[in-house]
Amino acid sequence: MKIDINPFLTNGYISKQYFCDREYELSVLSKNVKNDINTTLISARRLGKSALIYRLFEDLEYRGYACIYVDIYACSHLKDFTETLALSIFNSFPQKRGIGQRFLDYLKHFRPVITYDSLNGQPEIHFEFSQPKEYEHTLRNLLHFLDNQNMEVVLAIDEFQEVARFPEKNVEALLRTIIQTLKHTQFIFSGSKKHLMLDMFNTANRPFFSSTQMMGLAEIPSEKYKAFIREKFAESKRNIDDEAIDFILSWTLSHTYYTQIICNGVFAMGKKNTTIEQVKQVCEEQLFLQQITFMQYRRLLSPIQWQLLLAIAKEEFVIEPQAHGFLHKNKVGAASSAQKALSALLDKEMIFSIETTEKTAYRVYNVFLMRWLQRTF
Repeated sequence: MKIDINPFLTNGYISKQYFCDREYELSVLSKNVKNDINTTLISARRLGKSALIYRLFEDLEYRGYACIYVDIYACSHLKDFTETLALSIFNSFPQKRGIGQRFLDYLKHFRPVITYDSLNGQPEIHFEFSQPKEYEHTLRNLLHFLDNQNMEVVLAIDEFQEVARFPEKNVEALLRTIIQTLKHTQFIFSGSKKHLMLDMFNTANRPFFSSTQMMGLAEIPSEKYKAFIREKFAESKRNIDDEAIDFILSWTLSHTYYTQIICNGVFAMGKKNTTIEQVKQVCEEQLFLQQITFMQYRRLLSPIQWQLLLAIAKEEFVIEPQAHGFLHKNKVGAASSAQKALSALLDKEMIFSIETTEKTAYRVYNVFLMRWLQRTF
């Protein structure tokens, strides 16, 4: 009996068969790579920037590019960054031939400690240098090694804003200096903390000022997502009502991660014909499963932070969170206190801002949390 593969992925990337739209973004990224332009890609978390990079890599590798993805979210200093880069290169090429073998031989010059996790078998690389300058030297040499392999390289560094938090104050300048000497390596700097990324690339006295083309990632247009959802159900000889799809996209605000979670759950029900009532059942199940986590937030936030979070959740999008009418209606308190609470919620990534040429709006970061707050309070 044939078993349907759930086409709505919630983690990782498999192939373009399970990837929705982003045609414009892909064309821009591809054009930038072809024309030696580095790109800064900024988006809210879980909106699909990592999957977009892997989708780009699928096309680029077919055209002969070497593509390396480095996630530095867990890095807290230059040592972590250097080891993570080395591990990403190590994992990107077969170790027993070609560039993989050459890299392994080259890596031995730095006397790394290479171990394998006892549970998952994944390799780990550590350098035990006594002087911080040795990590700078190693980082420089790793990037130059890639650049000298007689091939075009695309290196994507995800959560790049973490570099600005390193205790070593010269990392941005060091990276910018190295990158300027590379001839065959293009970079994609992606990040989810917008204000940090904009500061790094748009502030005149920062090393990366005006060195890349900026690119923001928004939600997938509803009509594109609607067609994708309908198509994936149809490929498994199933039907989903237009009303049900519209509800999903409205309820999740077309945010990629939350849309995929709901679609994954609906598809897993195995119904030949899916209705809006079945979709609502999956939505309720998700809120029930996560409410134990959501309930903790009330204890972790101050009373005014909690009240402001609740008020923003109920409004969904708030343009003037310090306006007297909004504060009075939602019993938030004084404007000065609300401003401090707003800053705290932004810093904790409980909410985020959406800027346009005309206004700034605020929204709860986690769509499921927003829906739970609306339903519960």
